[in-house]
Amino acid sequence: MKTFNYSVIRGQKWDSDILGLIAAIYKGAGKQELYLKQRPDELEKLVEIAKIQSTEASNAIEGIVTTNTRIKQLVEEKTMPRNRNEQEIAGYRDVLNTIHESFDVIPITQNYILQLHKILYSHMNNPMAGRTKNVQNYISATYPDGHTEILFTPLAPFETPEALDKICEEYNRVIGNMELEPLIAIPVFIHDFLCIHPFNDGNGRMSRLLTTLLLYRSGFYVGKYISLEAKIAKNKDLYYDALARSQDGWHEGTEDVIPFIKYILGTILAAYKDFEDRFALVETKLPAVEIVRQATLQKIGRFTKQDIRELCPSLSVSSIEGGLRKLVASGELKRESKGKNTCYFRLK
Repeated sequence: MKTFNYSVIRGQKWDSDILGLIAAIYKGAGKQELYLKQRPDELEKLVEIAKIQSTEASNAIEGIVTTNTRIKQLVEEKTMPRNRNEQEIAGYRDVLNTIHESFDVIPITQNYILQLHKILYSHMNNPMAGRTKNVQNYISATYPDGHTEILFTPLAPFETPEALDKICEEYNRVIGNMELEPLIAIPVFIHDFLCIHPFNDGNGRMSRLLTTLLLYRSGFYVGKYISLEAKIAKNKDLYYDALARSQDGWHEGTEDVIPFIKYILGTILAAYKDFEDRFALVETKLPAVEIVRQATLQKIGRFTKQDIRELCPSLSVSSIEGGLRKLVASGELKRESKGKNTCYFRLK
């Protein structure tokens, strides 16, 4: 049976990259706290945008998709799902809302993880919802020539409940006794969770939801305002590569979890930087068209109205549309396509 022990990690000397990432994240968290005190109402608009992006991106990583309009309706209006994909998306939305509203009273235990998994599948008739796996699963890759290769074999079903208990106990101990920096302990927990692969389905999405939960419980709230899932989806090849490199030797206890730690910390820091950029636009007392102009200057290549909306939470949709129209009319922007395919790029 694989043993889980943070003592090896606790005694490790961390390189300057990891120490630099941790210091920068704490700095970003401090700034965010200050910004939230200054402009809480405008920044609250970022929450709904992040919820939509997180729900869409985390499901899309697993190939679960629907239209942009339906994602918005499912997340904002809680409309009834129409098909299997939408049932899975609605379940993710419900778990994310539960974490947003109650993270401080959701302990890190197997029982609570199983309950969150049950909510993930609450819109479907899935007999394994809220239960650990009953069949051996494998992490594999399919190559262009069609052949499939097993990259990693997670724990067997009979080993899984005990292993899930163990990683929760170890995590709670090192956090409760302040034995390990939370920004190290969190990626290690998520890495072990993914190596156990405790469920028949939904392991990847549960790992991303648990990342958000663990970060909130340790006082890092950036995922509430900037979607961490969207950042992972944009660089999912890097995510899978870091995970694969860190899984090697896991069963024997010889794995090197540093690539995965660096990947997760880099993603968190990128989210804090995005938050700071968006606050800079919220803070400015400028006419709507100028705020939209400043937002477009942060974009390279083609971008959509939604991209600008994310950067301008203080503006209404109609103000953003009006600003874009004026910038197109003045020759600063070029508009391409129509309807939902409409996009823009800068000419100056």
